[in-house]
Amino acid sequence: MKAEKLNKKYSPEELADSFVFRNNLTVEQKEEAADELKRFRKKNVKPLTDSQLLYARVQQLRFQIEDYLKSDIYDAELSLPFFLKKYINLRYKINKDFAEDIKVSESELNSILNMGKPPSKKIIIRLELHSNNFIPALYWYKLLEKEKEYEIQIDKKIRKEEAKYVQNRLILDF
Repeated sequence: MKAEKLNKKYSPEELADSFVFRNNLTVEQKEEAADELKRFRKKNVKPLTDSQLLYARVQQLRFQIEDYLKSDIYDAELSLPFFLKKYINLRYKINKDFAEDIKVSESELNSILNMGKPPSKKIIIRLELHSNNFIPALYWYKLLEKEKEYEIQIDKKIRKEEAKYVQNRLILDF
């Protein structure tokens, strides 16, 4: 039955009741069910190899980056250094080991991680290659651009400074 017909025939409450499964569990029964689910999930996660766990975590990070890039909201906390730190922590205990693997100095990596300087195109490409192309270079680049876009939108000081260098502005009739 099409949605229009359903909406005419039934109230929203009746529709919700027909699609939502209710339970009459007590608090104790709900806790027991939650514990049972937790045990079941724990049992099924154990057989995963280290490689499979790493794959799952990299995919999870990739999805987090994708979701953030799709959103219209800028969050200073969710910067390239934030996601890069998460990426490094998936496999490494110390940054030095990661820096060696992508052939960059530890001081340069620390500068990127502490928002001292943005990574070069070469490093962005190395990040893609290091992740075996699971996290594309374009994602790392777009994280940088999202921050720059926000800065351009809110920086009134630079607009005021640069206005003195602009002459003969276009006059447009609407």
